Amino acid sequence: MAIGKRTKAARAAFEGKNLITVEDAVKLIKDSATAKFDETLEIAMNLGVDPRHADQMVRGVVTLPNGTGKTVRVAVFARGAKADEAKAAGADIVGAEDLMESIQAGKIEFDRCIATPDMMPLVGRLGKILGPRNLMPNPKVGTVTMDVAGAVGNAKGGEVQFKVEKAGVIHAGIGKVSFEENKLAENIRAFVEAVSRARPAGAKGTYVKKVSVSSTMGPGVALDLASAAGN
Repeated sequence: MAIGKRTKAARAAFEGKNLITVEDAVKLIKDSATAKFDETLEIAMNLGVDPRHADQMVRGVVTLPNGTGKTVRVAVFARGAKADEAKAAGADIVGAEDLMESIQAGKIEFDRCIATPDMMPLVGRLGKILGPRNLMPNPKVGTVTMDVAGAVGNAKGGEVQFKVEKAGVIHAGIGKVSFEENKLAENIRAFVEAVSRARPAGAKGTYVKKVSVSSTMGPGVALDLASAAGN
């Protein structure tokens, strides 16, 4: 397959660059992102864990200081006053049995799902649909809560959930390439700090092995771990 001029140019710019500071990486990515849309800055963290063991599972949530630049559509399972509260807070979809039925029919028009605790028996029936999409409400990341207004506000305001995949890698989008360099650098460090804080009890040896960043369409570059940690 022929490599396009843009890809060739980006690869040439990244060649020989490795373990560089957060600031240098952000500048390199911004200079090389030439797609016709506002690309997302993506981060990948390779961790020294085996998530098949429960005591090595890494998951959590972080509110990025400068948001993600992405419009997040939020669905809330709630009834009565809590449903009204969710709507007032800006939830895109609010419901109970009707929402469950639309999800069962394959209509998933949201990026985050929140539920009040009393709705979990209903939501539990959707585990096989929502689980694989990482949309299942979970008290550990604040999406099973009575504070639905707060949860909706967080989801809309730049909160990012993370969960380690089978190979011990965490992926996330943490801003748009159009953001100012210092804002992207702040977001990178906030994300790395949150994952570092979420180190599980069963993690042995080196926890954070590698951190790399890229734009949606561009090559990746590995960060100097001390710089990523803000040292």
